Amino acid sequence: MRQARELLRAKRAGEVWSADDIDFLVHGMVDETLGDEQLGALAMAVALRGMDEGERVALTLAMRDSGRVMRWEGLEGPVLDKHSTGGIGDSTSLLIGPWVAACGGFVPMITGRGLGHTGGTCDKLESIPGYTTAPDPARFESILRELGVAIIGQTSDLAPADRRLYGVRDVTGTVDSLPLIVASILSKKLAEGLDGLVLDVKYGSGAVVQELEAAAELARTLAATASTAGTPTRALLTDMNQSLGRCAGNALEIREIIGLLTGTIRGGRLFELSRRLSAELLQLGRLADDQADAFERLDAAWDRGEVADRFARMVSALGGPGDLIERPDEHLARASFVADLPPEGAGVVQQIDVRRLGLAVIELGGGRHQASDRVDGSVGLSDLAAIGEVVDGQRPLMRVHARAQDDLERVTKALRDCFIISDGEVSPPPLTHAL
Repeated sequence: MRQARELLRAKRAGEVWSADDIDFLVHGMVDETLGDEQLGALAMAVALRGMDEGERVALTLAMRDSGRVMRWEGLEGPVLDKHSTGGIGDSTSLLIGPWVAACGGFVPMITGRGLGHTGGTCDKLESIPGYTTAPDPARFESILRELGVAIIGQTSDLAPADRRLYGVRDVTGTVDSLPLIVASILSKKLAEGLDGLVLDVKYGSGAVVQELEAAAELARTLAATASTAGTPTRALLTDMNQSLGRCAGNALEIREIIGLLTGTIRGGRLFELSRRLSAELLQLGRLADDQADAFERLDAAWDRGEVADRFARMVSALGGPGDLIERPDEHLARASFVADLPPEGAGVVQQIDVRRLGLAVIELGGGRHQASDRVDGSVGLSDLAAIGEVVDGQRPLMRVHARAQDDLERVTKALRDCFIISDGEVSPPPLTHAL
């Protein structure tokens, strides 16, 4: 008969757990026969001793199977999704979902809320009046089958073991344990019943994992674990040394997405990364023969207006306004106080502390200090200057959207300090890095 304390002792001594051992422990997480003290000891033992590939796969699958696993019968295309490790101005999910759907894929995208200094797709969608991020499963499935895409928030019945383990990791200082990170991310994604997954792993000043080599290790481990678990997976390393989009803040990012979909905004890092990630998904789902074919299909769908149409129909189907794309200003909240923030002196942007930009958005009310905080969707930053841009009295660092002038004054110094400016020319960092 297995005992949790004996398994914990074995891991502490450096032994390898079997798949049955891990199943036993994960069942204990869900039915709470594994106490909080034991769960904390488990997290610490794994953080100190690590896991081999077999253990990582077993933990991922056991946590996936701890709740509902979606099954998709009768779909006329592959089920695909992407996961990003988070970043400032990263609204790629809102383009990728409808873009892949317009090319024949089905995207049941489960998204999260803001984590630390990074924004959350679920929070962005909730800045759209009426949008339901927690529909019942039957409605979610119906929308996916009809439109090919449904983007919602985390549901309580997906990977419940992860929800309990994550809370313990947070208070025991084991959040950065690689095996636990991998199992946490993948257990939820693989519960979507995917035929293919693309991972967007960020590095740089605004990333959760800032060092390139550490991000590369995470990307390789995630991709290998998911593929071994039965889901074909590719990973890209993407730059987060500057904001991905020109906006940071929930309703502001929705406006930016609408601008791209309607053509009032063209190109840029947000658009290009969404296009590249979508191309990877089309190839994984065998909807395109190679990258060139994928780009051709994506560009044709975009030019025909099919991506904008899918996005608009998804918003309406999940309770949002039917005319959001045509009349965003009638539906999306605006901040009471908006002001440009000029630099202290003219020059070229050399570096940006992107993490501190994200913290400033939280300080303005656009994120959470703790889970119970209410998010103000109207506040944030827009027109963010990029690395290599000249900033001066005519071209400010950004435009700040705040609830009051006091809020702006409170973050002004911190926002200016995010930028290093000098006279020398500098090339912006590449959007992606080879894995």
